[in-house]
Amino acid sequence: MKKTLLISKLILIMALASTTSRAAEECFERTSRAIFKMNMALDEAIIEPIAKGYNKLPKPIKTGTSNFTSNISTLLSIPNNVLQGNFKQLGHSIGSFAINTSIGIFGFLNPAEKIGLKPHKEDVGQTLGTYGFGPGCYFVLPVLGPTTLRDSLGMIADTFVDPFAHITIREKELLGSSGNTLDYYSVKGVGVVDFRAENDKNIENLEKNSIDFYSSLKSIYLQDRENKISNSSGDQDEWGNLDN
Repeated sequence: MKKTLLISKLILIMALASTTSRAAEECFERTSRAIFKMNMALDEAIIEPIAKGYNKLPKPIKTGTSNFTSNISTLLSIPNNVLQGNFKQLGHSIGSFAINTSIGIFGFLNPAEKIGLKPHKEDVGQTLGTYGFGPGCYFVLPVLGPTTLRDSLGMIADTFVDPFAHITIREKELLGSSGNTLDYYSVKGVGVVDFRAENDKNIENLEKNSIDFYSSLKSIYLQDRENKISNSSGDQDEWGNLDN
């Protein structure tokens, strides 16, 4: 029964995504702008101060923390590389995670990169994009920020295919490893702070120089997603992972 429901959900996801146009369009702009203002207030009150404090930590601690969260996020890339048929990147993802988790002390070090393993970050939204599904409506979610119909459905599907989500929020055992919901959201929270700290100056400069900050971030988000779907580097080196 559970498998049937899951299959039905996936069929619904595919059907909804297939009805969307190739270019993202605003669906609820007034609502999205209101949510955007709320998110910016949350950022100013909580996330930005934490990120600025994080930036004052010694570089080895910051680098190690960034490596750790990045290593865990590589787990989501593994099933998505299989779904995309990208077996070269599958090898990079598996090899990187195995080496960094063992030799790299649970991912705090990144020896895999030194031997040429550089896995792309893949998620279900990107996988749907590689199958030709357009982004659909663009809108902003509370706390989670900018997204599209395709990517929001992808975020839900991610929790079913991500091995880390499987052993934490699903509380299932996998290869002798297990965790809980707190572990999942703790890692995700640290990832958000790491991203915010890494892009502190970029965000500050963009806000100062933008006529419409909302539209600027929308443009960057959509371009970043297209770059990731096409496996193009684009501006990702400067902005990091815009998907939090």
